[in-house]
Amino acid sequence: MPPCSKRNGIPDRWMDYKAVGKRLPGTRFIAFKVPLKQSLNRHLPCSEAFGPWELLETLRKDNEELGLIIDLTFTTRYYKLEDLPDSLMCVKIFTAGHEIPSDATILSFKRAVHRFLQDNADNDKLIGIHCTHGLNRTGYLVCRYLIDVDGMDPKEAVELFNSSRGHDIERQNYLEDLQSGPKRSNEGIEESDQEPKRGHAVHRPCYTPFDADTREERRPHVNDRYHRGHYPPRGMKHQSHHWLPHGGHPPDGLLLPHRPLPPPAGPLFHPYRWTPPHPDNQWGRQLQPNKTWHRNPLPEREWTLEERGRGPCPPAPHYSDFSRSFNAGWTSKPNSHNPPEEWKDPRMKSRHRYSHKQREDAYRNHY
Repeated sequence: MPPCSKRNGIPDRWMDYKAVGKRLPGTRFIAFKVPLKQSLNRHLPCSEAFGPWELLETLRKDNEELGLIIDLTFTTRYYKLEDLPDSLMCVKIFTAGHEIPSDATILSFKRAVHRFLQDNADNDKLIGIHCTHGLNRTGYLVCRYLIDVDGMDPKEAVELFNSSRGHDIERQNYLEDLQSGPKRSNEGIEESDQEPKRGHAVHRPCYTPFDADTREERRPHVNDRYHRGHYPPRGMKHQSHHWLPHGGHPPDGLLLPHRPLPPPAGPLFHPYRWTPPHPDNQWGRQLQPNKTWHRNPLPEREWTLEERGRGPCPPAPHYSDFSRSFNAGWTSKPNSHNPPEEWKDPRMKSRHRYSHKQREDAYRNHY
C-alpha cells in the first residue's frame, strides 16, 4: 500500500485484489476493481497502476472486447467520462457498500444489462462491472441477475462468480441474501431508466509513477514543464530518462522504448538557450579566401565629417623623419599649440603631453 493512501485517493485495500477477473462462462459478465484516473495512478508503481486503458489492454490480451462498464461505486472521484476511452459506454449506478442493495438499485442494474444485450445481440462484447474492489457489491448484483433473470441456482451462481473473479465474496449478509433471500421481481426490466454515456478520451494518457521499481520504468508525463522542450529534466541523466521530443507524445499512449529519442531535425528556438545561427545569416558565413569580413563592411571611400554631420575635418598633424624616429617633436613652427624647439628632445617627451581632447581643440583653433 502506498504511503498516505487516503490523501492520495487510493482506495483502502485496493492493491490487495486482482485487477481483472475472467469472463464468467456462458455469460457476458466480467468483474474487475475500480480503474483509477491518471492523477491517482501516478502515486502507484508501474506494476500496480490500473486505469481504463490498462483494462482494455488486459482484455485485448485475452481476445476479449469490452462494450459497457457498469460503475457501482458510491462516488465519482476515481474516474470520470473524460478518463474513459471513447470506445466504451458507461452506466453509473450509485450503490452504497456494506448493505444489501435496494430493489430499485437491483432493477436499474437489470435494465442496463438487458438493454445492452438487446443492442449488442450481433456481437460478443462484454459487460464490465466493478465496485471499489470488484467483489462484494459486484458479486451480489451479478449473482442476483443470474438467479432472478437466468434462473441459475444460487450456490452455482456464487461459485461461478468466485472462480471467475479470483476472490470469494466476503460479505456474509450478501451471501445469506443470495442463498436464502427472496427473488426480486423482473417487472419493468425492458424499460430503460438512464442512457449509457460514452467516454471522452481519445488518446491514452502518460503518467510518471510515484514509486517506480527502477528509473527505467518511469513513464514521462505529457504535462510536465520539460515536455515542451527537447531536454531532460534537471538532475536526470540524459541516457537514463525517456524524455519526449519537442511537442511530442508516445504513439497510441504506449510506453517509450528504453533508449533516448534523437533530437529534432532542425534547431529549436528557446529563450534561454543559445542556438546555432541560420546558414543564411551573414554573421554565420565562413570567410572566403583572400577576403576579410567585417561586422560593418567599410564603403569604397571614407566619409568625411561634413557628410557625417560632425563639421569640418581638421588635417592630421605631420611628423618629421627625426620626430618619427624618436617619437617626439612637431614639424610646424612653435606657437601656443606647438611645443618649443627645446621640447623636441626625446628626454623632454614625458614633460609635455597632450590629451586627445586637447589636440583636437588645438587643431580646430589653429586651422
